Order: sequence, then structure tokens, then C-alpha cells
Amino acid sequence: MLFDACAPKTPVTRKDNTVDNYFGTEVADPYRWLEDDSSDETAAWVEAQNKVTNHYLSHIPFRGKLLQRLTEVSNYEKVGTPGRRKNGKWYYYRNDGLQNQSVLYEMDSPDAEPHVFLDPNTLSDDGTVALKGVYFSHDGKYAAYSISRSGSDWEEIFVMDAQTRELLPDHIEWAKFTGASWRGDGFYYSAYDAPEGDGHEYSGKNEGHKVYYHRMGTSQADDELFYSNPAEPLRFYQVSINEEETMAFLYEAGADIGNNLFVADLRKPGVKWVQITRDMKNDCSPVESDGDMIYLFTNVDAPLYRLVVTDIKNPRVWKDVIPQGENVLDGIAFVADKIIAEYSKDASTHAYMFDKNGQCLKEIALPGVGSAGFNSRKDETWCYYSYSSFTTPGTIYSYDIETGESAVYKQPQTAFDLSGLETKQVFFPSKDGTMIPMFITCRKDLELDGKNPVYLYGYGGFNISMPPSFSASRVPWLEKGGIYVQVNLRGGGEYGEAWHLAGTRMNKQNVFDDFIGAAEWLIANGYTCPEKLAIVGGSNGGLLVGACMTQRPELYAVAIPQVGVMDMLRYHKFTIGWNWAPDYGTSEESEEMFRYLYGYSPLHNLKPGTAYPATLVTTADHDDRVVPAHSFKFAATLQECNSGDKPQLIRIDTKAGHGGGKPLAKVLEEQADIYSFIMKNVGMKY
Repeated sequence: MLFDACAPKTPVTRKDNTVDNYFGTEVADPYRWLEDDSSDETAAWVEAQNKVTNHYLSHIPFRGKLLQRLTEVSNYEKVGTPGRRKNGKWYYYRNDGLQNQSVLYEMDSPDAEPHVFLDPNTLSDDGTVALKGVYFSHDGKYAAYSISRSGSDWEEIFVMDAQTRELLPDHIEWAKFTGASWRGDGFYYSAYDAPEGDGHEYSGKNEGHKVYYHRMGTSQADDELFYSNPAEPLRFYQVSINEEETMAFLYEAGADIGNNLFVADLRKPGVKWVQITRDMKNDCSPVESDGDMIYLFTNVDAPLYRLVVTDIKNPRVWKDVIPQGENVLDGIAFVADKIIAEYSKDASTHAYMFDKNGQCLKEIALPGVGSAGFNSRKDETWCYYSYSSFTTPGTIYSYDIETGESAVYKQPQTAFDLSGLETKQVFFPSKDGTMIPMFITCRKDLELDGKNPVYLYGYGGFNISMPPSFSASRVPWLEKGGIYVQVNLRGGGEYGEAWHLAGTRMNKQNVFDDFIGAAEWLIANGYTCPEKLAIVGGSNGGLLVGACMTQRPELYAVAIPQVGVMDMLRYHKFTIGWNWAPDYGTSEESEEMFRYLYGYSPLHNLKPGTAYPATLVTTADHDDRVVPAHSFKFAATLQECNSGDKPQLIRIDTKAGHGGGKPLAKVLEEQADIYSFIMKNVGMKY
């Protein structure tokens, strides 16, 4: 690498002789020792790597100015959609601009003066305690809330008196992937057994998810074990209760890409579960109940999803309410005696009003091509929805069911001008001819001279769609003539289950081909060139970036794999990595699957003597979703293999996790590092 003479040297990472044998093939893993996140040697390695990285980033001349601008453009009020609880009060989240965490406010009515109900910024000095969820008892008496510390997936649950806001002594620890579902004077939650205390609580494999019932005023040690399934320790279990507390639903997930669903009639003595679905290749979840009737949102026999209704007395007999249509049904909201259906059409939201018999009444006019989400109750005649796009910050609208009119409820007042920007959607052929949609956001006066800097972003997995969204962090990039491109890759949910499956398991290469195809199209059509192209992605998107930079290193100037899944042979051995097997497959299930994973695993496809793009790997010490060992081993191998003079760095955040709940101050620092790294390495200044 080309560093100044005073720069700290990139450490040479110690190698050992660890070798695994997969179906007769020996695979070396010389940096296996970096998987031990509690060892002194790993801590010393992290410190040495961060020293090099921090020196490089701090010596980018414009980084401070860029951070200042990122702070300026982020400093505007952000408001969530209001929702009414059964106690008659209204609640919404608000951030006044630069608060580390958004605050939950309470109102007597949507137009009344709000007052603070719960401020997570008071729970820590540095904003690293995040509010994960708030769950009101059905009588409005209590509010349970869950928090995470330093970005971990581990949760703690506390309870407060909803009237006085007094914190009560009830406290739950070691909960994970849970809510708090109220029934009577207590609630159900999901948890694992407390870790053994060996220092591996953020990397150890999570097994044996259980559902407990906590009765108010008692100790967690006295909580009732409500449901467990020792025969299937690698599954998730959750219980939810309908608002009338007449039905309980049990979700079982983790064995495949969908879930099993059970229901119990709480009006009868005991809890007797009746299984509604038995095929975990499909999704099925209740969205509303009405007397004995249950409305289910599902893709069973409907790859584009549908809404059905069933009776609790015979819950396996379904009747279509809103059958599968031409586009993906994304969400359902009940309001008054109507149903709002949110559809995804070419990755953007279209909304329609239906009656309860499934008759489509009208399309709801949305402000533009973007993303919308409705928040409603069946006992109201109006509701709220949020709307955003690549050039529109999140705006809240009220919607009158009778008149069909929308009105702005809260619109952000920003200190930047987006009027000179535009977004266009294009479709390009991937390697196999499949047409892939892609959003391009840039200045209207952009000249297609083949020399524009491009920030190319993708995800491509787990049936997750990537619709238009707004991020203030992109504003400085766009202001300086950069282009933001977001690709809707196979593996996502943009076109239903077939689109998802086309990017899973032994079809995973399709996702990488789609992303590579996007880069090639942008170059061929005069938007950019390899010297100006940066690729970015996080988590499964980090895998995407890792695979694409190893397969086509000459195609990009910069690669930013964030919290990525880099070791495809061992990912399932940490925390809840086993849950990704339905999308990825595992190296242990068959020789064929092993060879496929081995063929694209980013860690195993770094080649000595190769000149790689300027790379900034990012991870965090409390990431217990994709453990940092993935990034540690990838960075060490990348530094060993790289023959070029471009920097190969790893940024390891502290008191942070996979990304959820990260305080704004840390987000701004990270974005300043990423954007300044990209700008420096594509020849931009700020």
C-alpha cells in the first residue's frame, strides 16, 4: 500500500496450520484463531488494524469537512407514523435532528401537544442503548419495552406504568428475537438460556429458543416455560395474542424459508394448539381477527402472496379475500370496514382500497414513485401513511377513507435542496438474459461522459426487497456529482418467491451475475468507468461485494463489504447463522453443495498476486448476527493476497453491532469514513 512514511505498518497476521477436510478436499483456514473474539491475541490484532485504518482515514484532507456536511444534512426533524392504542392515546417516534436515538411521544389526539413517553437517549451516556420495541398491554395499563446494548441482538425487557411512566421492577434478560405479547396481567416473550459466561456470548451458537410467560410483579426466575421444542433446537418460536385476547398464535421458523403457524382458542380451557400450516417453505401470518374469523397473509399456493380468511374452528380451510394478483402483495392494513393492500410493482409501492369481500374499490394516489407504509386500526375511518423516495425525505400523510383524500401531517424541513436531482429506473439484461431493474439517482444536468463516480449498492437475498428510500448520508455525494445506483437483484422479494429462489442455494451465482451486469451496463452506457466505480453492500450484501470483488477485481475502483458473510463454509457455526441455510445451503449437507459454496465464498476465492480494488471492510465488536470473525479472516487474507498499491483496510467499530440501533453519532462517523474513503480512491474531493 502507498502510505506516508510515518504511517503505522499494516500488521502481518499470524498464520497457523488449521485444515478442514470436506468430502476429501482439504481447505486451509490459517486465520481460524481470529474466530476467538475473547482472546488477547485477537484484541491486539483488532487494535493494530484499527490503528492503521484510523491513520489512513484521518489523513484524508476533506474527511472533517465531509463529516460536518453529513451532520448538517442530517439535522432535520424526522417523524414516524402515529398510531392509536386501546387506551385512546396516540404515539409516534420523533427525532429532533441529531439525537442518537428517536424518542417515543404520547398525545391525547393527533393534533394535541405531544409529550415524551420514553426517551432511550436517557438510558446511556453515548446513545449505545437502543429501543428495540414497545408493547402495550391491551388494557393500556402497562408498556413493556425492549432494549439492546451496543448493537447486540440480545435484548432486555423492562415494564413501565403507562399512566405514570414509573419504571416497575419487572426485568427480563437474555431475550432474543422477541416481542412482548400481553395476555391478562403478564406477557409472553422468547429467549435462550443465559450464556455460560465464557466470554463468547456474542459469537456462540444459539440453540434452544423458548417461549416464557412472565406474570407482573414476579421474578424472571419464576417465569413459566410456555413452549419449547428440544427436538428442534435450531428453530425460532414466538407467541402472539390478538387484541381481544381470544386467540394465541405460535410461530415456528428457521428450518426453511417460511414458517409453521399454530392457533389456540383462549376462550376454551387449557391451551390446545391447532396447526394451520405444515410446509415451512411458505410464509403465513395472521394480520387481523374478527370474532371467530382469522385473516392470514400468506404465499401458500400464491408466490406473489394473497389474503385469506379462515375460521378458528376449522383453520385449515381458507377462502380468498384478496387473491394473488399480477404484482407482489407487500402488506395489508385494516381500516374501518375496508382493507388497504400495498403492492410492489417494479420495486415501488402501489396501494389499493378493497372492501372485506375482496372487491377492489380504487387505487390510492401516492405522491410518486417510492415507498409507502400504512398505519391504521379497524375502528377508525382514517389512517396515516409514510412516503419516501430517493429524493423525498420521509413524509407523513393522513388519509380519509370516505373522501379518498391525502393531506400532509408532518413534512421535514431540510437544509438542503434536492430539486436538482432525479431518479430514473432502467432494466438491463443479466448474464442469462433475465431483465433486472435498477434505480439511478443523480443530478439532472449529469453528462454521460463515462467518468462519473458511482456508488453501486445491492443486497439480493432472503426475500428482502430494496424499494426506493431516502438517506441524508447520500446528499453530499450527490451534491458533488456522484451517482447513487440501487439494483434489485434476484434473491430479493421484488417479484415474489420465484425471484427469491432464483438467487438462493445453487442459484446464488445469479445474484453476483446481476450485480456484475449492473456495473457493466453503467460502464457501457456512459455513466462511469472502472476507475470511478464503488460497490457497497452490508450483511448478505457484504457477501455480494466480497464475491464480486474476488470474481471481477478489475471492474471496480473501491469495494466496501460491510458486516459481510465471508466464510461460506463455516457461517452456520456461529450465533444464528444456521438460520441462513435455507438461502445458502451448508458445506456439510453434500459434496455438491460444498463445492458450490467453496466456488464463490469470498474468503476462499482471494488469490495471491491479485491487485484488488481499494477495500474498506467494516464490522463491529458486538455484531452477534454476522460475527466479526468473517471480516477479520477476510481482511487478513486480503492483505496477504493483494499485489496492488491500493489500501486494504478493516474498520472495526466498538460498542456497536450489525447496524440496528446504532446511535446517530456513530452512524455519521462511519458514513464520513466510508464516503471519504470512496471519494479519495475515485479521485474526488470535497
